[in-house]
Amino acid sequence: QVQVAESGGGLVQAGGSLRLSCAASGRSFSSYAMGWFRRSPGKEREFVAGIAVSSGFTLSNYADSVKGRFTISRDNAKNTVYLQMNSLKPEDTAVYYCTALRYYGGPPINNWGQGTQVTVSS
Repeated sequence: QVQVAESGGGLVQAGGSLRLSCAASGRSFSSYAMGWFRRSPGKEREFVAGIAVSSGFTLSNYADSVKGRFTISRDNAKNTVYLQMNSLKPEDTAVYYCTALRYYGGPPINNWGQGTQVTVSS
């Protein structure tokens, strides 16, 4: 099973950018679909972006709230998944988590890491 550790969060002004990293362990990392989720204060954890590689093609999908601003990518040689976040808004403030997914577009496996805090000031 894939274990993860997120990093790269911080405090940024609205309109700014951050890149989150998710370092994963596990020899079968490349076979897993991976996803980023976030939890804002007082809210349920929500899906942000997902990625998988199938037949040499990279598939990705996004929540409507981040489409066009966030980009998910992965480097299988480094066992790492990234989330590039541009044009950040105060409502993007949350703890961000990455996790393996049961399948692309599917639910998380729930092997959550500690998460990384992103705070966007207005």
